[in-house]
Amino acid sequence: MLDLVIRGGTVVDGTGAPARRDDVGVTDGRVVALGDVKESGAREIDATGLVVAPGFVDIHTHYDAQLFWDPTASPSPLHGVTTVIGGNCGFSLAPAGEAHADYLARMMARVEGMPIQALEFLDWKWTSFGEWLGRLDGAIAVNAGFLAGHSALRRSVMGDDAVGSEATPAQVQAMAELLRRCTAEGALGLSTSKAHTHNDGDGQPVPSRSAARGELEALCTALAGCRGTTLELIVPGCLNGFSEEEVELMATLSLLANRPANWNVLGVSAMNPAGCWRQLEASTAAEERGAKVVALTLPHTMKIRLSFEHGAILDGLPGWRELFAVSDEERMARLRDPEERHRLRQGASSKEAGILGALANWKNLRIEETFSPENRALEGRSVGEVAADAGKEPFDALLDVVVADRLRTGLRPPIPETEADWDLRAEVWRDPRTIVGGSDAGAHLDVMCGAIYSTSLLGDGVRKRQLLSWEEAVHQLTDVPARLYGLRHRGRVAEGYFADLVLFDPTRVGHGTERTRDDLPGGASRLYAEAVGVARVLVNGTDIVVDGAFTGEVPGAVLRSGADTETVTVPGGKAA
Repeated sequence: MLDLVIRGGTVVDGTGAPARRDDVGVTDGRVVALGDVKESGAREIDATGLVVAPGFVDIHTHYDAQLFWDPTASPSPLHGVTTVIGGNCGFSLAPAGEAHADYLARMMARVEGMPIQALEFLDWKWTSFGEWLGRLDGAIAVNAGFLAGHSALRRSVMGDDAVGSEATPAQVQAMAELLRRCTAEGALGLSTSKAHTHNDGDGQPVPSRSAARGELEALCTALAGCRGTTLELIVPGCLNGFSEEEVELMATLSLLANRPANWNVLGVSAMNPAGCWRQLEASTAAEERGAKVVALTLPHTMKIRLSFEHGAILDGLPGWRELFAVSDEERMARLRDPEERHRLRQGASSKEAGILGALANWKNLRIEETFSPENRALEGRSVGEVAADAGKEPFDALLDVVVADRLRTGLRPPIPETEADWDLRAEVWRDPRTIVGGSDAGAHLDVMCGAIYSTSLLGDGVRKRQLLSWEEAVHQLTDVPARLYGLRHRGRVAEGYFADLVLFDPTRVGHGTERTRDDLPGGASRLYAEAVGVARVLVNGTDIVVDGAFTGEVPGAVLRSGADTETVTVPGGKAA
């Protein structure tokens, strides 16, 4: 007798092959039978009318901390995600431990929008990457793997000098050795960031931004000798358009590491269709050299929530970083100052603001949530409407509202979305130089809910618009990311593969509206969205979601390099 048989569903196996009516037999957490399964199961599920697909693989999350207080990695599994990869953007909690807890907690709170009271929930007493991973064994509902973050490596080796200083040759060698040790203990690779928007809790550039090119090259050279690993990176041009130097650098790092490199995130808009194709030329240039550079792209418009309290995204505007490095009281005093307002306005509208400069059209921001009695009637109105009523310039009217709310005002930039945007996205999804993902789930918790990326692709891209077939969409959510990271026996419904499965109703699948929930440690809030039409999610053959609710089971595996991943190389890379 089998442990489980799922009967009567339409299997979309992840490979892109045509859907077929099949039963799925599961024993010991793996798929052991497909087709007309005659053998009975100790447990049977009627999947009539449902699609049975591999669990979705999200390669760009920041669940590193959340898994310690929320083993479900909610809400991602509600949307069909069964495997998450953390430690992205150069930010991991290990190998740096208790000695660096204050700095890393404040950095993560700043750059990834994680509430500081939630990060203080951790005890930070690990002393190595392996010890940190070990704390998650047997305690999580999803499968989870983690990259070693460059900023954490730098902090571990250089201490306070990690910020603003170039590493000495001896320090570079120590970082390379520490990276080797982390991967030997299970880290899935290296992540790094040079993005101008990434600043620490003191408002200074995060440690990885101070790395010279030689340091990056040394770390990637070390990575080449670490089996089952990969490379994730962000450079300034990811937002504003790549320079020739950045195109050359990404290809070189891929070749030195002998690994694919993926970068985050490719914006797609019909208002500038040429922009995304120019960005993808970096992948073509890399391919010509025998390297592989892949762009992560979201399948939906990122709906962000801005606030002068946390400053995420706003602090990337030229000259704004120092505003968010001071106390709330000092920040409010500065925002009242006409000279400071002029300085901020100038920075936001400057050429250097790049794509973030779109925020400087202040009149279009919508006031979503207010916190003072005098502002209550402003909810749902645009800043332009409020400014016109008050006879003020939009930026001045906005800052008056923000100061009255003691910085907490919730603001939404209007992001127009047309059918032309969706048509262009479909072209980009099919391009082999891209990969769907980059949800940032687990981060920017008061800015957005990235977990909806999978149900947006299925609900908005397939069910509503028929831009892709179910087979194409599932392939992009499962097999493509699993093969890029070399995940062993995951990403497909196939005999011998782990039974990470999602059952969804193709006539209903989608996602709900983002809403605030105050359910983080210390009562901190986050934006959260439910899924629609996702009937059941299994990890390693065990239900973790049934009809939109978590079961409380924790069958997830901690994925370790080499043991759970194969080594994916690039054509022009040299063997270590």
